Amino acid sequence: MYGKLKIIKYDMKIGIMGGTFDPIHIGHLVAAEEARAVFGLDKVIFVPNYQPPHKPDVKVSHPEHRYAMVLLSIYTNPHFEVSRVEIERGGPSYAIDTVKEFKKLYPEAEIYFITGADAIAEILSWKQGEEILKLCKFIAVTRPGYDIEKVKEKLSGVANDVQFLKITEINISSTEIRRRVREGKPIKYLVLETVENYIYKHNLYSGG
Repeated sequence: MYGKLKIIKYDMKIGIMGGTFDPIHIGHLVAAEEARAVFGLDKVIFVPNYQPPHKPDVKVSHPEHRYAMVLLSIYTNPHFEVSRVEIERGGPSYAIDTVKEFKKLYPEAEIYFITGADAIAEILSWKQGEEILKLCKFIAVTRPGYDIEKVKEKLSGVANDVQFLKITEINISSTEIRRRVREGKPIKYLVLETVENYIYKHNLYSGG
């Protein structure tokens, strides 16, 4: 049900990286690996959502396609795993529900939620935003030059466990990749070759 997930009883540091992953690309992988290395995470678990709650009217690829592309991207990294928890749950995928699920699966672990600094800046608008800040630590991935102080000021008094991680900016987005496929432009090196082949094999994104 949860891919390669195993219930571990001893102390660990586990990173959770949620997203639509439509498709997963090099930027996602670089951010996850950098977070793992810098913060000493034992593993990073990618969590493809069923339906992004902030995009209720946006059509996304079938969850099984997105799950498969994540699998194809991470299978060579022994520190990466993928979970079906949000896919199996169905409906809008809220971070608070997912974090609680992982707290049950890994009761002795420290949970780190990996996301972009822009998302962290809006976390108080998330479902039960203040509660989720108390349940886990956050790694806010940002690019050099990003105004971290503004985010810290916005979260002052409510967020004590947000740590910022500056990585080299990789100007890739899933939106751009989908657009390039529609326009017949190459996506080689923007995604792994296995994902590129999967996209063309299943005719993803070419229809609009």
